[in-house]
Amino acid sequence: MKLSFPERGRPLAPLRNEAMFVLALGALHSVAFVATAWWLLQLLAVGLLAWRVSRATPCHAALLGGLFGTAWLGCSIWWLFISMHRYGGLPAWMAAGAVLALCAGLSLCLAAALAGFARLRSGRPLPDALLFASVWLLAELARGALFTGFPWAASGYAHVDGPLAALAPWGGVYGMGFVSAALPAWVALQPVRRLGLRPVAVGAVLLGAAQLAPVAQFTAPTGTLTLTLLQSNVAQDEKFAPEFLPQTIAWASEQLLAARGDLVIGPETVIPLLPAQLDPVFWQHLIGHFQQGTQAALIGLPLGDEVAGYTNSVAGVSAATATLSGGFYRYDKNHLVPFGEFVPPGFHWFTEMMDIPLGDFNRGLRAAPSFTVRGERVAPNICYEDLFGEELAERFGDAATAPTIFANISNIGWFGDTIAVDQHLNISRLRALEFQRPMVRATNTGATVVIDHRGIVRFELAPHTRGVLDAEVQGRSGLTPYARWACALGLWPLALLGAALVLASALRRRP
Repeated sequence: MKLSFPERGRPLAPLRNEAMFVLALGALHSVAFVATAWWLLQLLAVGLLAWRVSRATPCHAALLGGLFGTAWLGCSIWWLFISMHRYGGLPAWMAAGAVLALCAGLSLCLAAALAGFARLRSGRPLPDALLFASVWLLAELARGALFTGFPWAASGYAHVDGPLAALAPWGGVYGMGFVSAALPAWVALQPVRRLGLRPVAVGAVLLGAAQLAPVAQFTAPTGTLTLTLLQSNVAQDEKFAPEFLPQTIAWASEQLLAARGDLVIGPETVIPLLPAQLDPVFWQHLIGHFQQGTQAALIGLPLGDEVAGYTNSVAGVSAATATLSGGFYRYDKNHLVPFGEFVPPGFHWFTEMMDIPLGDFNRGLRAAPSFTVRGERVAPNICYEDLFGEELAERFGDAATAPTIFANISNIGWFGDTIAVDQHLNISRLRALEFQRPMVRATNTGATVVIDHRGIVRFELAPHTRGVLDAEVQGRSGLTPYARWACALGLWPLALLGAALVLASALRRRP
């Protein structure tokens, strides 16, 4: 590989301007993950990136990919700064540096991918567009899997309200991302003499056809549940503070006992103490209320003890759970948050600098059983577990026990009044599209909503307010193609597709 550097004495202004241009493209790319009606911005940013990288050396392409990815992620997950600085007590410069380092580190996947594209491109629009989409796909899969994965703001989420959403039940968010890279790359990589309205018109026709085509329905309605969803809106610096615990627990208890729905759901750690730390009379009265009645409840709280270890959990209580151990159904979070729920090896020095109640939690089952309420199988997931559709898919191995409703129980109060709330909502909406299952969300600060199987928000509470949402949800049965293949094979089909297309490009370049 030949590396090219500016000649001695050559002005660096063009390089600086190019870097600023690519950083601006990455920032532009991030807009559509909140303002999803602007999904065209994602296509525009990727198309311009493909055009620029097609004229770069592999080393230069890697630099452009790293800059684009760092800006894309930096503008998407900057709110991590709040958890580390405001609640963790890190100095602002250190918290900002940690977020920047994370974004730059995650962007190495895209940097390597675009270096490979620059090395293997052939100069022909269609093969190069497929190559570009393949390395883009592999980069997103790597970011979503390596070191437990962090696929927040994966490119497919920009299209939850766009025409590419029709692909969700077929290829999932990563399949949508593949197409969202291939189409603009094909337009952008046309030879200069053929640039004009024709490629753009073809792309517009394809997107229009996808928008107008009826979405295939793979699921059918089952029953309907009435819901009561709690949004406690407890400030994060008060949630575990001893002086605020009595009023936090009192509000949660009052709302749980007064709920009118068939199923009442409290957010993640709505009760922030272990059952053993609660007044036994209080706890027995709370679960006894649901064991002896016709309602059911899903309650977020920690479980465990010093010997067995601790878990971030959901307790499900109903008349049917009275004979279970502890008197309740138990779901333990499986996909834990690095630095929040477990500390990666070698990083204890970093977490010891933060004033946050961190811990090494135990992991629950990946393919956990659902909680049955009036014939509906409700599948809990906690916090950003709904970011990993391939893991939720493992619950569909047996159609007779597959979930009919998903329930996300979250607390992203760590990140303040930021775009994280809207981003997480769109993540949940895309899971609903992939599985054609409703997703109900009970959260501390938002978004507390009911999303139907088409990804449409049917009921919602205003974020960052304390309140109760009474709503209803219709369960669904049946399996989408995505649910079938992701349950059986995980993300390997997409990884093999990307690798096969890259290999084909490499073989075409052999003399």
